[in-house]
Amino acid sequence: MTDMADQTPPDTGSGRLLLIGDISRVLLDPDSVGRCLCEVRTNILDGIDVAARTEFDVIGIVLDATSSQLCPALRALRKCTKARIALLTRMYEEPIARRLVADVPGEERLADAYLICPTRLANLFAPAGVPGEETTPEPVGASEQTSSPDVEKRMRYLERLATTDDLTGLKNRRYLWEFARQILERTRETNGRVTLLVFDIDNFKHYNDVYGHPAGDEILRQAAILMRRCCRSHDVVGRIGGDEFAAVFWDDPGRPAARQRDRRSPESEHPTEAIFVANRFRNELGRADLHLLGPGGEGVLTISGGLASFPRDGSTAEQLFERADQALLEAKRSGKNRIYLVGEPKNDIAEIE
Repeated sequence: MTDMADQTPPDTGSGRLLLIGDISRVLLDPDSVGRCLCEVRTNILDGIDVAARTEFDVIGIVLDATSSQLCPALRALRKCTKARIALLTRMYEEPIARRLVADVPGEERLADAYLICPTRLANLFAPAGVPGEETTPEPVGASEQTSSPDVEKRMRYLERLATTDDLTGLKNRRYLWEFARQILERTRETNGRVTLLVFDIDNFKHYNDVYGHPAGDEILRQAAILMRRCCRSHDVVGRIGGDEFAAVFWDDPGRPAARQRDRRSPESEHPTEAIFVANRFRNELGRADLHLLGPGGEGVLTISGGLASFPRDGSTAEQLFERADQALLEAKRSGKNRIYLVGEPKNDIAEIE
């Protein structure tokens, strides 16, 4: 059988889009590939070969975080094509995608942009996206008018709106649930760990009632900033709604699996990193200076929360959220200002060494 790459006429310029990898994992509409100027290669070496002989506008690569060929392949593509390189990235691979599109002094960027998947094929046909952000380009065949900077800016805004909490800038509830589903699916394959922290701000209604909603909004924003600052760069922090937040702690995708294990096994206790971050956040929030609350605003905020870990406390996103919520309620009933481990209602993480 003749390989499809061998049938590609050299330098025709007829192909606009080249897709490399298993597109069934990342596209919402894989059937649309046959209705546009698009070629597909499942093998990265075949993809480099056809990119060197054919002019493409965009090359979309399904990101495989475990592939040792990824960085060398991206460098090879840079040398043989002028096409824009976009990474098709699942949620849990976003930390790696950010590093690959980052500007490093003295080095060429390995990719131009990335899109969080699943996404639609049309989102690949666009001017260069914003490095480090998910982009939403115009559809195939869009008119010249729809490619204006204002339209592109508006489309990127709408995409962020779908996954981001407008008040705090954190991920929203929809993103959190989908990310949890994806990362648990990955973790089952890699024998890793995921720990979910769900927490809310103690007596938040009191602050809204006494100081007004602007003060309440400022409390939520400050809590979001502090939580994001306390977490590791690859952890995902989001706002579930109201004054309730969640953080998903998971193994760093940029580190070899052998280096990700601490002293605890996946089947035993919660990862020490999650406990450390949660305690650090409680301490930082307790020292926060909230001037909108008047002279006594410093150090008045506390949180209550619950930690649930995969696979010990649940095997699905629904089970982990349910168990973490139960632990949060136990923390509230026990006097607030504490975070409990699932199944151990008297075990406040502040008491863990």
